[in-house]
Amino acid sequence: MATDVDPAPSDARQGRRSSTSWGALRPLMIGACAGALLAIGGFLAFVQMVPRGEQAPPQQADGIVALTGGAERLSDALRLLASGRGKRLLISGVHPETTERELARAQPDYEAFARCCVDLGRRALNTAGNAVEARRWAEGHGFRSLIVVTSGYHMPRTLMELSREMPKVELVPYAVVTERLRDEPWWRDWPTARLLAGEYVKYVAALVRVRLAPRLAHTETTAERRAASPDCCS
Repeated sequence: MATDVDPAPSDARQGRRSSTSWGALRPLMIGACAGALLAIGGFLAFVQMVPRGEQAPPQQADGIVALTGGAERLSDALRLLASGRGKRLLISGVHPETTERELARAQPDYEAFARCCVDLGRRALNTAGNAVEARRWAEGHGFRSLIVVTSGYHMPRTLMELSREMPKVELVPYAVVTERLRDEPWWRDWPTARLLAGEYVKYVAALVRVRLAPRLAHTETTAERRAASPDCCS
């Protein structure tokens, strides 16, 4: 005689497993969604920081710093120098093999100021290096205010790096706006959107490094002081 088997216990165990699995995954999914929303919100806030229109002539400063990366940056910086907005110009991030003759060929106005008022920085390999190079140059000339010339999308990260190196120097931004950012919304142009997204990632990475660096330095200094203390390890 066949005996009926009640499937309820098996179904109950399966239900408990599903409930347990969902309970374990739910915090991860909530965290992932929150992280995605935070990243999107941060990106949109970053985009709002990027200048899109024509820039008004900046106030006069002691010096001008132009970061390499586009012909318009150099031409705008030379124009500012010619109009007396600064006493000297530093072109930071020049390739070691680039000659002054090549610069003069690319920028006709360069030769007129090359001997009197333009300095070439060839050691910087990135934006952080540009900031170090600019600080040394400003200290060497005793400058207390600088006009900063770079692309609009690059300006937020540049100002952050420069402010870290020169907290007491006044920085006057002069952003070079690309035609794509000026002519149409960034979300309609995939190369522009990709450029902004990539720069946002670099900005966040630099922000984390800049914020963490003082804390790490303080921690290392505290550890060194404790190690040097006579009461340490006694």
